[in-house]
Amino acid sequence: MTASHNESGTFDIGGDLTVHRLGFGAMRLTGPDILGPPDDEEHARRLARRAVELGVDFVDTADSYGPGVSERILGETYDDDDDVVVASKAGLLRHRDGDWPCHGDPGFLHNQVLCSLDRLRVETIDLYQFHRPDPEVPFEDSVHAFAEMKDAGQVRHVGLSNVSVEQLETARDIVDIATVQNRYNVGNRDEERVLKACEEHDVGFIPWGPLYTVDDEDVAPVLDDVAAAHDATRRQVALAFLLAHSEVVLPIPGTSSIDHLEENVAASGIDLPEDELARLREIDG
Repeated sequence: MTASHNESGTFDIGGDLTVHRLGFGAMRLTGPDILGPPDDEEHARRLARRAVELGVDFVDTADSYGPGVSERILGETYDDDDDVVVASKAGLLRHRDGDWPCHGDPGFLHNQVLCSLDRLRVETIDLYQFHRPDPEVPFEDSVHAFAEMKDAGQVRHVGLSNVSVEQLETARDIVDIATVQNRYNVGNRDEERVLKACEEHDVGFIPWGPLYTVDDEDVAPVLDDVAAAHDATRRQVALAFLLAHSEVVLPIPGTSSIDHLEENVAASGIDLPEDELARLREIDG
């Protein structure tokens, strides 16, 4: 399928931010290995701009992407007229050796939101997510920092990432949680309990790595069979599955290619019948 306008339907993040459910992950608006600037920053800005032209109005990034690079490029690309909900994250560091150390200290998080506000060129961040619980810091202390950001008007909504059902419930006792971002895709649905909890509370579920398993030997043949019936690619079917699987799912496929971006958005127009959905659900069964 070729590029078309975003047809993914909508979800209300936090009850008041209406976005199309198929978004864009901006992790790769950076250099190799998610470090430093991209070779062509103008291309990166064109990519972010093309997403909006295709009807994408939900973009996800993090302070650790670059670090700081992805946020800066988005801040240089979008303004209020674009009506784009930009979500960012804090709680991870990025090292040149490839590590992503956790850093959930409240003082650090309060510093990072100031950096994110500056790079994104906004007064309030639409959605700010705790990137990963830090085993060295009490989870509640980190979440309280995000609650304080919300009280201060620095962030509109608070999200979590890489959390369990129990951590979600703990956080909900501290502050309203708008979204959860965990690893999830057609070939890896280990986080189904978390998704069900999100459905119960009308919390958006953002699956990171939505295309990570499409080339696995036990996944690709099924995707290819379904794709053939829709003149589509296996990656498009994997995205269509996520959109059909649950109404609270907000896939954010990332890419550094405009062609791949257009292919991803076109997946929102695929209507999978129940028999095909059943086959796809059985992959991880």
